[in-house]
Amino acid sequence: MAVLDSVSNETSHRAAERYVGVGLMDIYEKVIAQERLSYDDGVRLYQTPDLSAVGYLANIVRERLHGDRTYYVRNQHINYTNICNKFCKFCSFYAKKGGPAPYEMSLETVRQRLMEHLDVPITEVHMVGGINPRLPYQYYLDLLRTVKEVRPHVHIKAFTMVELIEIQRQAQKPLETVLLELKEAGLDSLPGGGIEILSERVHQELFDRKLDGDGWMEVARTVANVGLTQYATMLYGHIETLEERAEHLVRLRELQDETKHFVTMTPLSFHPEGTDLDTIPHPTGYDDLRNIAVARLMLDNFAHVKSFWIMNTAQITQLSLWYGADDVDGTIHEYEITYKDGEFGNKKQVLTRRQMIKLIEEAGRTPIERDSLYNEIPPLEEPTERLSHIIPLTATV
Repeated sequence: MAVLDSVSNETSHRAAERYVGVGLMDIYEKVIAQERLSYDDGVRLYQTPDLSAVGYLANIVRERLHGDRTYYVRNQHINYTNICNKFCKFCSFYAKKGGPAPYEMSLETVRQRLMEHLDVPITEVHMVGGINPRLPYQYYLDLLRTVKEVRPHVHIKAFTMVELIEIQRQAQKPLETVLLELKEAGLDSLPGGGIEILSERVHQELFDRKLDGDGWMEVARTVANVGLTQYATMLYGHIETLEERAEHLVRLRELQDETKHFVTMTPLSFHPEGTDLDTIPHPTGYDDLRNIAVARLMLDNFAHVKSFWIMNTAQITQLSLWYGADDVDGTIHEYEITYKDGEFGNKKQVLTRRQMIKLIEEAGRTPIERDSLYNEIPPLEEPTERLSHIIPLTATV
C-alpha cells in the first residue's frame, strides 16, 4: 500500500508540474499542504507570465472550499449622493464641471427607488455615496430607517470607511457610538471600500483627501468591535505596482487574522473613462482573472472571493469561476459608480435571476442563491415581466 501511495503521489506531482511548471512547484506544494503563502509568493504569482498556472492553483483552493458551488444574491444598489469633497483622481462618479450633474436623494426618492423593485424578492440593499458635507447625521439614520420601512427584512450593506468618518464628523460622537446608532437604525454590514489599495504612495498621488491605509484599518477594527460584518476590496489597474497589490492582500490578511470579521474579498477592475486617469488603458480580462486568482491564493482566511460582473463583464466572471472566484455578486438593478464599456452614463445595469443561473451553469458550476451572510435561500421566481434579457449573455465557456 505504501508503494502504491508513493507511485500515486509521484504521478500527481508530475501532472501538477505539467500544469504549473517547475518554477511554481514550491507554491503548489504549499497550496496542497494548505500552508500560508508569503508576500514574495504573491509577487511571483503576479509576475509569472503563465496565467493558466496561477488559475490552476487558485482553482485547487476554490474547489477545496466550495466545490462547484457558486453564489449569487438578489440585490439593489442605491447611490444616495454624488456630491463629494474628496476629488479622487480615479473616480468618475462625483459631480464636477463637465461631468455628472450633482444630486442628493431625498428620503422620498430613496423610497421610490425601492418601490420600483418591490415585486422582486431582493435580500440585500447596497448603499454608498459621495462625501457630501451638507448631509446631516440625521439623514443617514433616516436613510437606513426608510429602507427598513419599505423592506423590513432586507440586509442593508452601506457606507465605506470614508463615509463613516464623515458621518462621525456630522454626529460629533465617538465612532463606536455612531456605529451602534447606525446599527440600531438598520445597518447590517459594511461594503469595506474607500481605501482602493493599501499603499501610501498611491494614497498621496490619487486620493490624498481621504483617510490613509492605517486610518482605514483602524476604522475596520472599530467596525469589528461593534459586531458588524465587513467585506473587502482592491481597486487595481491604475498606477499601483504588482508589489503594492501583493502588499494590499497581505495587509488585509493580517487584519483578518486580528478581527475575523471579513466575509468576502472583491478585486475591482479600474474604469478610466471620465476620470483624471482617462489616458490609462482599461485592465484586460487577463489582468482581471489574475487578480481574482492571486486574491484566492493569498487570502487563506477569507471564505469567499467575488467576481464583480459589473466591472469585469459577465463573460470574464464566467471564466473567473475557474480562477478562484466562488461568487458573482448580484442582480444590481442600477449602478452608477462605473458603467459598461461604451455605455458611459447608463445606470440600468441588471441581470435577472435566470440570467444569473444561466451565467453560472454555462461555466459548469452550480448556482446557489444566498443572502448577504452566505446563508442559502430557497428559490423564488421573479415575476414574468422581469425576465427579459436586459444584458445578453452571448459568450460561453
